[in-house]
Amino acid sequence: MRRFFRGAFIVWVVLRHGLDELVLSSFQHPFLRLLTRWVSIGRDLSVPRGQRLREALERLGPIFVKFGQVLSTRRDLLPPDIADELAALQDRVPPFPSAVAVATVERAFGRRVDQVFATFEHVPVASASIAQVHFATLNDGREVAVKVLRPNMLPVIEKDLGLMRVMAGWVERLSADGKRLKPREVVAEFDKYLHDELDLVREAANAAQLRRNMSELGLVLIPEMFWDYCHPEVMVMERMKGVPISRVDELRARGVDIPRLARDGVTIFFTQVFRDGFFHADMHPGNIQVSVDPASFGRYISLDFGIVGTLTEFDKEYLAQNFSAFFRRDYKRVAQLHIESGWVPRDTRVDELEAAIRTVCEPYFDRPLKEISLGMVLMRLFQTSRRFNVEIQPQLVLLQKTLLNIEGLGRELDPELDLWSTAKPFLEKWMLDQVGPQRLLRQLKEEAPQYAKLLPALPRLLHDYLQQRPDELRREVKALMDEQRRTNRLLQAILYGGLGFLLGLLAMQLLVRVKLW
Repeated sequence: MRRFFRGAFIVWVVLRHGLDELVLSSFQHPFLRLLTRWVSIGRDLSVPRGQRLREALERLGPIFVKFGQVLSTRRDLLPPDIADELAALQDRVPPFPSAVAVATVERAFGRRVDQVFATFEHVPVASASIAQVHFATLNDGREVAVKVLRPNMLPVIEKDLGLMRVMAGWVERLSADGKRLKPREVVAEFDKYLHDELDLVREAANAAQLRRNMSELGLVLIPEMFWDYCHPEVMVMERMKGVPISRVDELRARGVDIPRLARDGVTIFFTQVFRDGFFHADMHPGNIQVSVDPASFGRYISLDFGIVGTLTEFDKEYLAQNFSAFFRRDYKRVAQLHIESGWVPRDTRVDELEAAIRTVCEPYFDRPLKEISLGMVLMRLFQTSRRFNVEIQPQLVLLQKTLLNIEGLGRELDPELDLWSTAKPFLEKWMLDQVGPQRLLRQLKEEAPQYAKLLPALPRLLHDYLQQRPDELRREVKALMDEQRRTNRLLQAILYGGLGFLLGLLAMQLLVRVKLW
């Protein structure tokens, strides 16, 4: 019943804000035009459509706000008026009362807010779908940002997730593509990340990990976490001072190299994904600033670490090989990788899949971002995947979302950016590191503790094994050991013979030189 009422509420909000008019009005069929007039009776639709869409998403709750934030980065797919309104969802969601934030801080630390902080600004500096941020000063004078979770978030999210699970079940049962799309697994991934975002201690741990990973890169600043002031509902971090990356004109006026900033963003993303397998997965413009401090001028400032993505070594290697093959336009290798990974059926013809991938990707190479849309490429690839029964990988949903965010961000910063040529050198270097001697040394170093434990125990383990085996197996092992001894003697004879030959040559050279002298 709760799901039914939540679904009815969603429908009511959609009709109340005239969102049906955004879709139905684009069709010319007489029945749909009549339906549009009917559902519009008694409503005031004089408010701009972008504002109505934004207000509806805010009314529906955090999951829908997240969806609007993702859409706001794709100006290539949205009309300008709608994209401008949705951009307000990035950091200007209506705040909850400051008294509630103060009460949450006092409940978390068991003290009055003026005892925890020397100063606490009651007016929030930013408000998002999950939490809002207040500036404060610690008693030792350090300036901090205090992130406070919105109250009663869990029940709201649980309702929407329950509805999404029901809808995923319908898609799986009723759609011909249901099993291939894996909607239940996708919703489960979304469920996990949303619940993780409700624990601010987990977010602080994510930030600390990213800070360590990025410390040597020198391209991005990540705030320090103050662990004595971190709680599941409250997180205190270093206050960062920068200009929001969406204010491109202001950054350019301050002397920031915008094309370089765009290239650095691509480098940061690919470093987090392929080197670390741990990446910031909520990279909309509201979470990114640019430092104008002289000591770190022009560097990214990354904020809000509630959603991070992780990749296994298999996922990283598979994706890197795919990207590398794409950059070389080796479509046959791309097709082979899809078959080897099991993403498409084993009986798929390589040449047919190769031709389909070439048809999708070839028109988009050697073009700047302003002339291509990665979103359209992915959509066409999705249509191709339907033909070849490619299975959707739920663990890569966050990566795809983040890649779309990165492209939207790069499009705003530098429309002339060539995404492929910017990423290609990094991936080629990463691939060399993965297959070269550095990887061998790294793996030996990682496995050394296990070897150190195993080697001293090998004689005892071999003795125990021989004692427990039947006589015939023991004889076979003895014969193998005798053969190994004969092989060792032969190798020693070859080695000594070679050394003797080299010493003989050396002696002859010495004799010749003595005679000449």
